[in-house]
Parts: sequence; structure tokens; C-alpha cells
Amino acid sequence: MKHLKHWMTQIAPGLDLPVFPNRDGKPLTRSGVESRLRLAVALATEKLPALKKKCVSPHTFRHTCAMHLLQSGVDITVIALWLGHESPATTHAYIEADLAMKEAALKNLQSPSSRNICYRPPDKVLAFLEAL
Repeated sequence: MKHLKHWMTQIAPGLDLPVFPNRDGKPLTRSGVESRLRLAVALATEKLPALKKKCVSPHTFRHTCAMHLLQSGVDITVIALWLGHESPATTHAYIEADLAMKEAALKNLQSPSSRNICYRPPDKVLAFLEAL
């Protein structure tokens, strides 16, 4: 947030100006975002060589943001709206539970009872049914 606030003072934005402009002052295009990201990943790879084996794209950030929201307890319908999906079903396609979430779900499970439970209706119910 600190970096974004600093950046906002550098670009002197107006109400109709993009926060991240291209060299012509217009909003960055999809290819412009991808190009800047490639440069940033190349620079980061110098300090983190393992990053070279990773596929980093704008979609990676979108997916990561969705996962962080999900792990923070944000409802999937809200995430779907934020991502611009028409339906939460679309969001389900790429939000995968990570191991921590799976472990938490498994901890909430209870062992099934070993005895067979058979429903026995009360006498009033049986009397009512017999009277039919």
C-alpha cells in the first residue's frame, strides 16, 4: 500500500486517468502488462534462480489473489463477483484447495459411529399410522 500511495503522488492522477498508464498515458494493455511482468520476473530471477522454472503470468496473480481471499474466509460468491465471473461455478474451476485447507477440513471430520442406529418411531406416530 505504501508503494501504491507513493506511485499515486508521482503520476498526479485525475478521476479519468489510469493508475498504471502506458508511455502514451493510456491504460496498459494486456500485452503491456505481460511485457512489464516478464521484465520484473527476469530481474527477480537474478536473486531467486528457482523462479526461472516457474510460469508467472497475470493469471498467476489473479489465481493467487483468489486463493488468498478464499483462505481468509471470503465467500466464493464474493470472489466470483470480484473476478468478474458470471457464476461462482466458473470460479470453482481454478480455485483449488491447498494442503492447509485440506488438512483443516480433515480435522473437522468425526469418526462414524460403529453401532447401527435404527429409527424407532414413538408410540403416538405408530398409533396414528395404524389408524389410517
